[in-house]
Amino acid sequence: MQPAIETRELIKEYGELRALKGLSLTVEEGEFFGLLGPNGAGKTTFINTLVGLVHRTSGDASVFGYDVESEYQLARNKIGLAPQEFNVDRFFSVREVLIHKAGYHGIPKAEATERADEVLKRVGIYDKRDERFDWLSGGMKRRLLLARALVTDPDLLILDEPTAGVDVQLRHDLWDLVTELNEEGTTVLLTTHYIEEAERLCDRVAIMNEGQKVTVATPDDLKRRGTDTITVDLEPTPPTAIDSDLGPYALETTVSGDRLEVRVDEGGPTAPQLLHDLEAAGYTILDLEISRTSLEEIFVELTEREDRTVTRSDDERTESERASDATDGREREHENEHEHEQERRAV
Repeated sequence: MQPAIETRELIKEYGELRALKGLSLTVEEGEFFGLLGPNGAGKTTFINTLVGLVHRTSGDASVFGYDVESEYQLARNKIGLAPQEFNVDRFFSVREVLIHKAGYHGIPKAEATERADEVLKRVGIYDKRDERFDWLSGGMKRRLLLARALVTDPDLLILDEPTAGVDVQLRHDLWDLVTELNEEGTTVLLTTHYIEEAERLCDRVAIMNEGQKVTVATPDDLKRRGTDTITVDLEPTPPTAIDSDLGPYALETTVSGDRLEVRVDEGGPTAPQLLHDLEAAGYTILDLEISRTSLEEIFVELTEREDRTVTRSDDERTESERASDATDGREREHENEHEHEQERRAV
């Protein structure tokens, strides 16, 4: 079975800026895969490389075994893309947008019309089928982007920040729909800034930073890499320097009034020893709470600049980030034009 996505040593350069730095990544067929990273991490460049909007500088990239450049049509027909930006022809009705999209992929008009109605019903905006894009609310526009991605019945659904700027109810509606699609066999690649979104939906997540893969793991595995915090309310009030009363399990301690916070590798197994040491030192335990490391905390820890393998001076960092922002802007500005051009070539 071919992986849904496979890249090896993928590099993309814009002049002196290297947006992707030897990215090697595999997404298995049927996975719900998350892609996390700060702004400028290379997530959009990676997606645009997969769908043919930008050409790689070097390396390999394939979708279900088809090279994204030399076998563009075969690879692109496998993909449904719901981009972050609204890149829709505003002079057509909602239904016409979907029919045209299906037509770019060689689907006959009668079948395209039937598919358009089916996906509009599935995403919940069938009653808006004759309205123009500009007349839709922000949430309905997000639903339309998803419908456009689904009208070709893709094997790989790529969602670039699909819930950005939407209300909580719509976010949960989209979560339910995308989960249903994945359970039906569609491979999903999700980029998001909402950590809880990745934690709830994804089988595995890759964390990217500065064009590189930092790590790939399940959300639970990532959380196990972090530390736990044991919070204890004590009597009498402990001194600031309480470390001498505790064992080597205490990685870090913080005292605030009568509250002690102790950072440890594993909270559950360590709590009994901590309580024993505190009672032996003459303290009465009033309350205890163990908080586990969140995926968000792990994400921040892995992407903090001072902990990166690749370091740069402040001046270099600022210049690179400005170039990255400019690159993202250029790609998004021309995304619709380029996608239409590529798809027309493919038909």
